[in-house]
Amino acid sequence: MSLNGKTLFITGASRGIGLAIALRAARDGANIVIAAKSSVPNPKLPGTIHSAAEAVVAAGGQALALKCDIREEDEVRAAVDSAVERFGGIDILVNNASAIWLRGALDTPMKRYDLMHGVNARGSFLCSQACLPHLLKSANPHILTLAPPPNLDPRWFAPHTAYTMAKYGMSLATIGLAAEFGPQGVAVNALWPKTVILTDALNMIPGVDHDGCRRPEIVADAAHAVLCTPAERLSGQFLIDEDVLRQHGVADFDGYAVKPGHPLMPDLFL
Repeated sequence: MSLNGKTLFITGASRGIGLAIALRAARDGANIVIAAKSSVPNPKLPGTIHSAAEAVVAAGGQALALKCDIREEDEVRAAVDSAVERFGGIDILVNNASAIWLRGALDTPMKRYDLMHGVNARGSFLCSQACLPHLLKSANPHILTLAPPPNLDPRWFAPHTAYTMAKYGMSLATIGLAAEFGPQGVAVNALWPKTVILTDALNMIPGVDHDGCRRPEIVADAAHAVLCTPAERLSGQFLIDEDVLRQHGVADFDGYAVKPGHPLMPDLFL
């Protein structure tokens, strides 16, 4: 199970889960395209495309840092062209970039609504559309989207309808693209964490018990297992990180916990 020589186009890979997935693949010797907006340091959200690229190279991979707002079609298509020019193709797309706003309807500015839908649903679809002509030429192509299994229970809508709609947009795109391109040999799946994952973005959400979280590496290891699977054997699935790793023989998850032994917080939508 190795991604050696594979080219991964990862959105939002300057920090958090996206960066963890990049570093796991880099340890195999993969080529990582870091497509994200963060090109200059932000004191509230550490990490840039350049620091991520340095970390990828240090881990053993090759890196291409590209400033890219996935809401902008021209920027996405230019980034894909640059990736293909540098590495000769694209084998894997990881739709990781996402915007979040956990507020009720009356506390959701339309600017924030538009941001979430532009990044989450539209951005993931756009990146998939731009990468697919190259994925169709790959020996084992994958699209992996960080999106939850669709669940129409009203309790997942009432507290934050706008966010749920935007996030489920990514889930619905997974269903549609899997049905369309799975028969053509492209594996299209979604991956979601069983527990809350500790990332810098959590600092912007009050009331989260950091001790009850797991580290991003659990999602990265699960993503690695999925992306190493032959495309024809796994497509159209909504996968949970812990379940994936159990199927690959992992039984002890304490190493992923921020504070082993502390009760874990389940993630949204599960």
